Amino acid sequence: MASWSDFAAAEPMLAAGIRALLQQYGPGMGYLATIRPDGGPRVHPVSPVLTDDGLFCFIVDSPKRRDLDRDGRYALHSYPPEDNDDEACLTGRALPVHDPMKVTRLAGALHASPDVDWRLYELTIETAMLRHHGPAGALPLAATPFTPAFAQTWRAPRNLRRTLAVAS
Repeated sequence: MASWSDFAAAEPMLAAGIRALLQQYGPGMGYLATIRPDGGPRVHPVSPVLTDDGLFCFIVDSPKRRDLDRDGRYALHSYPPEDNDDEACLTGRALPVHDPMKVTRLAGALHASPDVDWRLYELTIETAMLRHHGPAGALPLAATPFTPAFAQTWRAPRNLRRTLAVAS
């Protein structure tokens, strides 16, 4: 896995496109998929936080948080834009952030209420995908010229995956 900053340094254009889709409505918005105890998927909307340091998510006490504590694997998918069917998806592991200074800094900057039982996670990245469907969208209409979809993908290099796996 790689941090957001490692990924953005390796693929700045791809990271910018993914960031634009995640933040298209202002604050970060996406769908977070986690793994239920029975192995099935669980999907919920979240507000991911992108900083120069990483990709983070505040998760309240919930089945989703228990999923991440048990099995940190996740997938984060962007909300669909209003004018096209472009999409972004990240996969990796969610790691609880234990650095009190980082937690305090992000909580203060984002006005995270101390009255809510939330936990901060860093979303490390194993794969990143950005897909452009063109003006016709994913399901082209007969009256619109068809433009084939174009996807950009990235996978964390093995050396980064081993380093972060040992650190977590």
